[in-house]
Amino acid sequence: MTTNDGSETRTVNQLTEPAPDPESTLVVTDRRRVADSVVALTIQHEDGRTLPPWSPGAHIDFVLAPGLERQYSLCGDPGETDRWRVAVLREPDGRGGSAFVHDKLDVGDSVTVRGPRNHFELQAAPSYRFIAGGIGITPILPMIAEADRAGADWRLWYGGRSLGSMAFRDELAPYGDRVRLWPEESNGLLPLADMFAAGDSGSLVYCCGPEPLLRAVEERCSAELSELLHLERFSPKEIGEPLRCTTFRVHCRQSGTTVEVPAGQSVLAALEDAGLPVDSSCREGTCGTCETAVVSGRVQHRDSVLTAEEQAAGDRMMICVSRAAEDDLVLDV
Repeated sequence: MTTNDGSETRTVNQLTEPAPDPESTLVVTDRRRVADSVVALTIQHEDGRTLPPWSPGAHIDFVLAPGLERQYSLCGDPGETDRWRVAVLREPDGRGGSAFVHDKLDVGDSVTVRGPRNHFELQAAPSYRFIAGGIGITPILPMIAEADRAGADWRLWYGGRSLGSMAFRDELAPYGDRVRLWPEESNGLLPLADMFAAGDSGSLVYCCGPEPLLRAVEERCSAELSELLHLERFSPKEIGEPLRCTTFRVHCRQSGTTVEVPAGQSVLAALEDAGLPVDSSCREGTCGTCETAVVSGRVQHRDSVLTAEEQAAGDRMMICVSRAAEDDLVLDV
């Protein structure tokens, strides 16, 4: 899940303030059911003008209502520069975002959108192993199209509750036996042991889906394979309580402000209370909107976005969930 979005620049040496995510009001121009409880929406500018570029793995924020923002992976063709497509699974026990999309967004309706951003970018490689579970097919779909165009060797294992619940089967059909559909109701869980015994240990692995699948894939990948593994989570991984849960100070380089962050408050909330402008969306460490450059100080990372290597570098943090590992932290805010 490397961050390589050309519209954002964050380095410790340069400490360049990223431009805010562009925000647009777009119109739904197409809506169709692509699986049980899954609708795909195409959104465009009303005048059809060009949208910001994106690459496979990118997502956008839907600003649906005050306090109701959700992230959805772009699953169309990056070459179609005047339109974006997302697909949304209705979650019966969700927090209202998917219900809003399903019940209130139809052709002709407007929606405010931010982004795109990419924390799941497809790296160039000769071979790939793609694993998708349920609605996790959405970021994977443009990835396999890109891998195919590049002439890479690739395979997709796609699991779902049933065939009817698995979106975009018609778009996957032309790929033939490179795609393995695996409905749980007839086949059981994805056969990870077989998938990782296929003799292609040098392939990059891209996986997106429900948390149990991601945990199982992480456990299946040995220390050697872990460097090849790229995951995207729709919900935060289980981390447990912070190892150090005490008050600390955040020194803001740009504003010159120092803010105390008590044990029960996030860095994001403390900065907001101090009147400092900070971008945020999910507030649970999964979307990357609040990523902030770290000037100095050690961080206790608790996000589900950065890789272990990126966290170890310590030059950025997700301020909605991560905390200081010592008394003082200097951020480029």
